[in-house]
Amino acid sequence: MALAFIGKSEAWLAKEIGSTPQAFNQRMKTDKFSTVELEGIAKVLGAVYSSSFEFPDGTKI
Repeated sequence: MALAFIGKSEAWLAKEIGSTPQAFNQRMKTDKFSTVELEGIAKVLGAVYSSSFEFPDGTKI
């Protein structure tokens, strides 16, 4: 979704973070990224990574 928003491909992102498209695609399938990796990906995308729990009343933790 973030890649579509900035008009870039998974292959582009893989190269930007020093991975191969095949290895990155496999990681995307398993959804196994560390917080540090997600922060690095966000930086390459020109975004900020944040992770939180959001409750029905709007509270984010």
